[in-house]
Amino acid sequence: MERNAQGRYAALELSIGARLRARRRQLGLSQTDLAERLGVSFQQVQKYERGANRIAASTLITAAEALSTTVAWLVGEEGLGREEDDELFRALARPGAIEMLRAFNSVDDARARSALLTLALEMAHARAER
Repeated sequence: MERNAQGRYAALELSIGARLRARRRQLGLSQTDLAERLGVSFQQVQKYERGANRIAASTLITAAEALSTTVAWLVGEEGLGREEDDELFRALARPGAIEMLRAFNSVDDARARSALLTLALEMAHARAER
């Protein structure tokens, strides 16, 4: 296999893993819950979500069914646009990201939401300067 193709496939595995994790967490499922639905160990789900292991086509179909989505969505064929979706789902796959988004969305006061966003941006900026 050509070196460039390997890189594309590795990026695809990372993207699929990020989408699996984001959708699983959106549905409130644990890795063990998804593992049971897929007939694999929770460690295998961890590997899929990290992009460390390739997911077989049959498992991908089962995962789409278990997560009430489509294979096309899991592989990035449906959505905003490949690069934009990939970036979004990698961000949502970070621990705490979905909980942070839910908490942010539950804040009714627009000024409080703005203050939270300003705080997060300042923290990110401070980290980038280190």
